[in-house]
Amino acid sequence: MKSSWTRKKQEETNGYETGMTTDARRTSPSQTVLAAEAIETIRLHGAETFPYECCGALIAVDGRIVEAFRLDNTTGSGAARRFRIGPDGYRQAESRAGARGGTLVGFYHSHPNEPARPSAYDLEHAWPNLTYVIISVRAGTPGDITVWHLRDDRSGFDEGELKWPTGS
Repeated sequence: MKSSWTRKKQEETNGYETGMTTDARRTSPSQTVLAAEAIETIRLHGAETFPYECCGALIAVDGRIVEAFRLDNTTGSGAARRFRIGPDGYRQAESRAGARGGTLVGFYHSHPNEPARPSAYDLEHAWPNLTYVIISVRAGTPGDITVWHLRDDRSGFDEGELKWPTGS
């Protein structure tokens, strides 16, 4: 990608842990709040599926992502570099969100041995109005977690601020 990236910063603020990267093209900050359990699910899923990409759905209730719902990576083009959520997985995610009284707000996936930022493939396959969480997993160890939103003109992603409660 042609944008300049800065490394993820960790800080503790008002009982929340945050990871934020600055992208000069971002026009307005976007904050995504994940339950600690959702972060843990993403971290474990990424480690368990390494060296392949994991993927799943993000389910929100009252504007907060309360669950990272694991889905099968159904790609036929090399799961070490790609992920695909098929129609059955999408239906499962919608059903799970409904059962929780929430909504499907986006998806997560891992980047084995790569940074936690969208690839060109991710851009080509992204849907508007969804939240995308990416975790970097290096040598089987979960690392940086970032959140992204596709621009309206589909020219790229803007990075948001990721927050989750500490100690819960």
